[in-house]
Amino acid sequence: MEKLEEQMAHLLRSVDDLSDIVAAQQTEIDRLNQRVEMLMRREGEREASGSGGVIVGDERPPHY
Repeated sequence: MEKLEEQMAHLLRSVDDLSDIVAAQQTEIDRLNQRVEMLMRREGEREASGSGGVIVGDERPPHY
């Protein structure tokens, strides 16, 4: 009986540890999602304003 109680205690500890890890990961995912949304809005505004100066491939920059 003691062995089962010991195993149960270890399992409960593992479940609590994993729960903390999942909660921390969810917080990080939420933070990263907010950053991606902010970057997507910023990029959309930049494209809408027409100030997108992206150099593609071997194209020379305008100062050459």
